[in-house]
Amino acid sequence: MQELSAVKYELKKSRFFAHLYLIESPDDYPEIIRIHTKLYKKAAHHCSAMNYVSLSGRVYSDYKNDREVGHPGRTLFSLLEKNELNSHVIIVSRFYGGIKLGPAGVTRAFKDSGDAAINYFIKKNESES
Repeated sequence: MQELSAVKYELKKSRFFAHLYLIESPDDYPEIIRIHTKLYKKAAHHCSAMNYVSLSGRVYSDYKNDREVGHPGRTLFSLLEKNELNSHVIIVSRFYGGIKLGPAGVTRAFKDSGDAAINYFIKKNESES
């Protein structure tokens, strides 16, 4: 596995740390979750998604909401699909800031965080080309 980007996003005192990884197999997914749970141990939630297409064309996909309201894991998975990231994991760790965002606000914040990590990676690749 290789970390491709990491960004911090803030909304109403909540902090979101989004990381995008390139993975070699679906077996990397639980390890990434374990690393982030340890790295951000005081985070309220670690929502994530994986999209992996093997050389034979078999699709492995999964997402986790980690008891967060809304469906942030599914939203993160949609970002991977939309950007055709087929060997990737995105994980966003949230530190609750004391202001409730509501289900739609939470989902939007996770989406914006994930978008920021993906866009950072894409722009970094364009500038290196």
